[in-house]
Amino acid sequence: MRDRFNRVIYVGKARDLRKRVSSYFLPSKLALADLKTRAMLDATWDFETHTVRSDAESVLLEGKLIKEYRPRYNVSFRDDKRFLVVRIDLSEEWPRFRLARYKKDDGSRYFGPYAHAGALRQTLNFMRKKFGVLTFGRGVPTEREPREMIAALEEQMQKAAEKMDFEKAAELRDMIGDLRETTKPIRRFTRGSLPSTIDPIADMRELADALRLPHVPRIMECFDISNISATHVVASMVCFRDGVPDKNNYRRYRVRTVEGQDDFASMAEVVRRRYSRVLLEAREMNPDAAEFSQEETVDGMRRLEKETPNAERPTSNAQMAEQSLAAPVRLPDLIIVDGGKGQLSVACRELQRLGLHDLPIIGLAKEREEIYRPGRALPLRLPIDSGALRLLQRIRDEAHRFANAYHQLLMKKRVEESILDDCPGVSQNRKNLLLNRFGSVSRLRKASVEEIASTEGIGRKLAEEVYRFLQSH
Repeated sequence: MRDRFNRVIYVGKARDLRKRVSSYFLPSKLALADLKTRAMLDATWDFETHTVRSDAESVLLEGKLIKEYRPRYNVSFRDDKRFLVVRIDLSEEWPRFRLARYKKDDGSRYFGPYAHAGALRQTLNFMRKKFGVLTFGRGVPTEREPREMIAALEEQMQKAAEKMDFEKAAELRDMIGDLRETTKPIRRFTRGSLPSTIDPIADMRELADALRLPHVPRIMECFDISNISATHVVASMVCFRDGVPDKNNYRRYRVRTVEGQDDFASMAEVVRRRYSRVLLEAREMNPDAAEFSQEETVDGMRRLEKETPNAERPTSNAQMAEQSLAAPVRLPDLIIVDGGKGQLSVACRELQRLGLHDLPIIGLAKEREEIYRPGRALPLRLPIDSGALRLLQRIRDEAHRFANAYHQLLMKKRVEESILDDCPGVSQNRKNLLLNRFGSVSRLRKASVEEIASTEGIGRKLAEEVYRFLQSH
C-alpha cells in the first residue's frame, strides 16, 4: 500500500489478494477495526501487487520489502534479523554446516535463504544422523541426492506402515515434509528485480511467436509424472485456458501398466489414456459425424469444435467454469510434457498411433528450462525474463504440484490403513483409540485382554474379539 506521496506504508501477503484487500473496506470489518488499521486505510492512496510462485517465496519477498522500505504500519520484519542461510567453508579439513544470517564474501559456499527455519534445522539434524559426520565431504551434494534420500525415506515409511508401526511412519512422514520444504527451489529477490505483473494474454502471444504455432494456444495441457515411490507411481494433467488454470479439466492418474520407476513408459501410458478418452468422448457426443474416415483426426476434431456453438470468451472465473462444463470435447492447442527428449519422444509416438500427429507438443526440461520440439535436434532456450517462459513454468509447476498432492494423498491413505479395519466391531473411532493407546498394531497384538479392555470405549467383550482376531491374523 502507498500513500499520496507514493511512500510504501504497508506490505502484506495473501493467497487471494482480492478477498484480503476488500475485507478491509467491509462496513462490518471497519466497525471493529483498531485505530492503527483505520489510520492505515485513511492514508492508503494506491496499491501495488507482485505475484510469486509459493508461500515460501512470498515470505522472503515480504521480508525483503519491509526491510527495504520500513513501512509505517508494519511491525514484523522491521528489525535487522534475516532469514537463515547455510554456510560451508570448503577450506577446512572437515567442512561442516553452519547457520548464518548474512552472506559474506569469504570464499565459503552459501545455500538459502530458507523461510522455514524449523524445517531447515530438522533437515540438518537428519543429515548429521544419516551420514555420521557433519559434512558430505569435500564438495557439495548433487541435485539428485535429495530426491534419493526422499525416495529412501518413502520406502522406509511404507515398510513401517506395513509392520503397523505408525509412530515410526509418522516420524518419517514429518522428516520427508521437512526435506521437501528445505530442498525445493526458491527464487531470490534482489533490489530492482521484483517480479512484474502477469499478463496471460501477452504471454500466450509471445509463446505462439517463439514456438511458431499456427495460432495462440488458448488451451494448453501439461503432463507430469510423480514416481518418487515405486509402489505409487502417479501422474497429473493440468489444463490452462486463456493463460490461467482451468481446474475443472484437471485430471490425475495412477499408472497401471508400468512396474517400477520408468518415466518414459509412464508418460506413454498417461498420454495414451488421456487422448484415447478425448477421442472416445468426441465420437460419443457426435455419433452422426462419421468416423473422420475422409480426413485427419485432428482436422475432424477441429471441425466438430467449429460446428458446435461456442460462447464468447469468459470475463470471470465463474463464467469460465460454466463454459468449461458446457464446452464440447476439444483438443488442446499445445501439449507440454515435463521432461526432455525421452519423454517427448514417447508422447509423440502415442499421439501418432492415435492419429493426432499434427497436435503441437513440446517437452520442458527442468534443469536448464530447455524446450524440446519434435524433429529439432537442438533445444530452444527462451530469455529467463520472457513472458512465454514464465507461462510455461507456471503450467509445469502446477502440474508438478497437482501430481505431488495426489501422491501424498495415496501415501497418507497407505499409512492410515490397518489390519484393524477388517476386525469385526472395530469402528474408525475405536481403531483410533486403540492405536493412540498402544502406538502400533504390533504392540496391540502383544497386549492381554485385560489391557485392551482397559482402553476407554473398549469393553471386555470387544477386547476378547480384538485379541482373538489379532492372534489369528
